[in-house]
Amino acid sequence: MSAKTPLIGLQSAHFRHPLDLQATQALQQLPGLDLAIRGLMGPVAEQFFQLENLASGILVSDRQLPQLHELLREACQILDLEPPQLYVRQNPTPNAYTFAMRGKQPFVVLHTSLIDLLTPEEIQAVIAHELGHLKCEHSVYLTMANIAVLAAGQLGLPLGPLVAQGLQERLLEWVRCAEFTCDRAALLVAQDARVVASVLMKLTGGSPTLASQLNLDAFLEQARAYDDLSLSDMGKMLRETQTAQRTHPVPVLRAREIDRWASSQDYEKLLHQRPIPYNEKAKSQGGWRNW
Repeated sequence: MSAKTPLIGLQSAHFRHPLDLQATQALQQLPGLDLAIRGLMGPVAEQFFQLENLASGILVSDRQLPQLHELLREACQILDLEPPQLYVRQNPTPNAYTFAMRGKQPFVVLHTSLIDLLTPEEIQAVIAHELGHLKCEHSVYLTMANIAVLAAGQLGLPLGPLVAQGLQERLLEWVRCAEFTCDRAALLVAQDARVVASVLMKLTGGSPTLASQLNLDAFLEQARAYDDLSLSDMGKMLRETQTAQRTHPVPVLRAREIDRWASSQDYEKLLHQRPIPYNEKAKSQGGWRNW
């Protein structure tokens, strides 16, 4: 992969999607929610998932899957972020997720089926998407959402008993909005909107067999058609109904959002901001941590 521009001094406010900002502010207005999540769910859940990953996953390092480790290292350099732990886990469902509680060791998990489906550039875009959650300090609410969703999947429990219905709806809305921000983080690292859109296309209808046959331009046309059908009042209502219980916006909508942002002045300014050279920054800070 070609050398990319590190975004020294990047702040989450520089790329946060406005819907994410609104939804986050709405959750922050719920009194005591942050403390409740950290106090009741954080310590137990954190230890559980750390043990689970160490027992059933591969911890990536410069000695273990070093190519993945380099993708993580470069993505963290670009986003100006300390690296989390990265695990690879055997799973037939292409997926990646992040877990972090404030002040604790965060980690990212990639499923093997996702790695099988994507190119190295696309894998890095997925890693960058997950790093976006850490950069934007989504950790408290994201942890609650991940615990609820994972428990529902592994234990066969509906989300209702785990999260009160009203809070569940607001939490799912927040997660969907946060995904738009993290797609932007993926673009800042990939520095090519087609790489991010290709990930979304493959997650929509790809497989190791079909991936090489997919047409990205046709997929983007499909995304525009979805937009056009959603313009009417009926279309808007159907789209809201379609997405109400999802943890992610539909992939075509995400592809259109990232395609639009890639053409924006905000993105261009971030990408061509003339950052401090990487070794200069390291010198000014007394050295850079070896990952």
